[in-house]
Formats: sequence, structure tokens, C-alpha cells
Amino acid sequence: LGVTSVRDMGPDAADLATYASFAESGRLTTRVSAAPPERQWADQAKLGIRRGFGTPVLALGAVKGFADGSLGSTTAYFFEPYTDAPATRGLLADEMIPLEGMRERLTGADAAGLQLCIHAIGDQAISVVLDLFTGIAGANGPRDRRFRIEHAQHVAPKDFDRFASLGVIAAVQPYHAIDDGRWAERRIGPERIKTTYAFRTFLDKGVRLALGSDWPVAPLSPILGIYAAVTRATIDGRNPGGWVPEQKITVEEAVRGYTAGSAYAEFTDAEKGTLAPGALADLVVLSEDIFAIPPERIRDVTVRTTIVGGRVVYDAPR
Repeated sequence: LGVTSVRDMGPDAADLATYASFAESGRLTTRVSAAPPERQWADQAKLGIRRGFGTPVLALGAVKGFADGSLGSTTAYFFEPYTDAPATRGLLADEMIPLEGMRERLTGADAAGLQLCIHAIGDQAISVVLDLFTGIAGANGPRDRRFRIEHAQHVAPKDFDRFASLGVIAAVQPYHAIDDGRWAERRIGPERIKTTYAFRTFLDKGVRLALGSDWPVAPLSPILGIYAAVTRATIDGRNPGGWVPEQKITVEEAVRGYTAGSAYAEFTDAEKGTLAPGALADLVVLSEDIFAIPPERIRDVTVRTTIVGGRVVYDAPR
């Protein structure tokens, strides 16, 4: 209800056709930026599609890839074994094997001007993707690429500076921190959780954050995402002061991550993400001022009105 833009990662052709049909008929009331699978990068490239291509309501020009799995399934790829499953460190995704094949496809996509968005959760998967990005930038020369790592959940301390130096965007989903925080320490131990969902460290290192939801895996509501980023209070109520509280960020930083940060991450920061003359008139009206109330109350704030392009697309019953 409070969402004016979404990023659809990995849509198939039928999804894109549906978006196009809705956009053509004026029924698309949320701006959609789509990133089809990286294996299909040539489908966009042969049409001359590049990053940020499309209309104000439907954009293409990016590709989504997978480096590993998830923490919950012990398939996120780590340097060291899982604490509660010492026989495994996780594994790389199928599309990363052989690694040279992934490197060749991503290098080709980047050369064609497409943006690279790669899912990586475990610390070694993230490190391998940073290696790939380094090689791709070297092979294709300097350009405003805005590489993205999707999730970027468990980062090796040595790699924060690499994010910053490469200009890699950490596209993160704060709600996962208050969900996984109930059990993550049992899975990876007390040391690795210090740089898990490390929003504060990213910002302190000069890394750009793009906040999102990972819906339908997590709730779609940006309000809950802001609440999670600011409080880090796990959903079981056992960490009211915050799980790994040193990684909290401020309300202003969280809002910026959802707005200007996400717009920058899809090359649309010139027209959305901020309230400014000439920008698209996308905004929401909330039931309370989230900058003024105690952080723990943010989760109870509701959306009164959603406006996209100056048009009211949702108005709550009064």
C-alpha cells in the first residue's frame, strides 16, 4: 500500500508481458524495474537494451544472477563450515559452475551496458562475486556500472572496503535481520554474526545501501523494513534492544535507503527517490511522523495515502 516502486528480480517472459500489458492500459500503479535472469542477457543485448531502458513505469536493462543459496538451508557459501553443520560450508549455485562460464556471461552482459545484480549471502560467495566484478571492470574499462550484490548478508571483514572501492551497492532487506536473528548465531557462531546484516558498517565504510523487502519471502511493507533496520528487535521478542545492536541505522538513513538509495541502485535517481522540483510525484502519507515517534512504534504506523505520478492510487478508509 505504501510501495511506489518495485524491483522484480528474475521475472520470466510471461511476467514481463503482463507488466507491459498493464502499463499500456494505464493499470500499472507501481513503477516496475525488472532484471531477468543473467543466462538470458543476450535477449536484452541483441535489442540494444541497456541499463535504465524503458518508460517511467516499466524499465529493463539489468540481469539477476545467483552465486549461492540461503542461510536457512545451509546452502549459503562460507569460508568456514557452519557451526551447527560442520560437514558443510554451503555451496555455489549451479550457474557459478564452472566459474569461467559465469565470468564470460557477466562480462558480456556488462560490455553490452546491462547492470549486474547478483544474489550472494555467504561470506565466500560475496567475496567471489567481488572478484568477478573486479575482473569485469578491468576487462571492460571504467564506467558508471552500479554493480549490485543482492542480500549481502554475511560479509567477511576484509570485503567491506572492496564494496566501497568498486562502488558496489549492497541491496539489503532489513526484515531478514529480525527474522533470522532468532537463530543465526546457532548456525554461524558469535564471531560471524558481528558482520551479518551489517548495515551500520556498510554506511560507515561509504557503501551505498538500497533497502528492499525480498517479498514474498519477507513482508512487502517498507514500514516494517524501516522498523527492522532501526531497532533490530527480533520478532520473537527476545532482543528488544536489538540483535547485534551496533549494526542499527537511524530512521533517516533507513528512509534514504528505501528512497534515494534504491533509486540510485536502478539508475533512476535523477527523477525519483527524493521530493524535489522536476522529480516524479511519488509519495506516501503516513498515520504518524516516523521521525518523531519512538522507534519501537514504527511497526504500527499505517499508510493513509499512496500517490504515484501525482495520482492517488490508494486511499485508506477513514
